[in-house]
Amino acid sequence: MSKTVVYEVQVMFGDCDPAGIVFFPNFSKWMDASSLNFFVKCGVPPWRELVKTRGIIGTPLLEINTKFIRPATYGETLQVHTSVQEWREKVIVHKHVVMRGDTVLCEGTEVRAFCIKHPEDPDRIKAIPVPEDIKALCS
Repeated sequence: MSKTVVYEVQVMFGDCDPAGIVFFPNFSKWMDASSLNFFVKCGVPPWRELVKTRGIIGTPLLEINTKFIRPATYGETLQVHTSVQEWREKVIVHKHVVMRGDTVLCEGTEVRAFCIKHPEDPDRIKAIPVPEDIKALCS
């Protein structure tokens, strides 16, 4: 069973649309923040350190899928539950469940590649196999 890390979000007035509900891209923003929080809470060194020690620049997003179930609004506290749905050779698939207490508001997945700067063209990036030690920390 994969670890689950919870990232808490306070919904601010500016997160909402004119109807008073959270503007949909904010769920993606919170899932993105929760992905980074997941790595940190699992003990993965910050990307700024990994780029110096191993050349790993981070985990750019390749794909996102989101299902909206219920709305959220200003003043609420939400929890983003993040876990690993799947490991592939060069990517991690994060599963996110956004909740308000026991109520599921939104579910999503992110596919992220572990990347370094391309050795032949530093303006490009290149996916690498998921480091086994990082996989162990996050599993």
